[in-house]
Amino acid sequence: MPRKRKSNERTASALSGDRAAEVHIIGGQFRGRRLHYHGDPLVRPMKHRTREAIFNLVGTGCAGRHAIDLFAGTGALGLEALSRGAPSATFIEQHVPTARSVEENIHTLGVEDRATLNISSAFLWAKRDLPATAAAADKPWLVFCSPPYAFYNERQADMLDLIGRIRECAPTDSILVVEAEQPFDFDIIRAAHAGSGEPGEWDVRAYRPAIIGIWQST
Repeated sequence: MPRKRKSNERTASALSGDRAAEVHIIGGQFRGRRLHYHGDPLVRPMKHRTREAIFNLVGTGCAGRHAIDLFAGTGALGLEALSRGAPSATFIEQHVPTARSVEENIHTLGVEDRATLNISSAFLWAKRDLPATAAAADKPWLVFCSPPYAFYNERQADMLDLIGRIRECAPTDSILVVEAEQPFDFDIIRAAHAGSGEPGEWDVRAYRPAIIGIWQST
């Protein structure tokens, strides 16, 4: 009997781990569809409740906006935007095996004609490709910036530069969503771009363990 109980405990633990690793679309056309996630904790998919809260705040902002998913991971944010009415999306992911997961998820949902995958560093993409992307833009953007939390300490200058470049290049009426980890102080971002002349204010919300800042150009 003890062996059987131990086996049951092991099975329950495995099932719990499987559920923790599940990623799915929360709303819109593809609601409930599961996304491929290889379980690597370094990828750290955004918690479902945080993603749901973000899209509740963004509301109908997906419709008519081109989604840009930086540090895409599974691609859940950009794919959620497509599910909720975004006409197109660009996914930026540097890690090749993870980018292949994004590619698989794009294929699974059948949105190849609306999605572009760029296997590149988000920092490099912003310096090399962002100006041309902005010049060719025919609609406002919905940008998701959900990097590894450690980047706010280890690569803070790069993060501030990336966020600043997006704000400078974003077409009118674009929305930028930035995720960090509590207790990150969003005043660091505010101070870095104070007096830059870029219109728009940050709406900062806490969804433990994350803190979310939403900025909209005017």
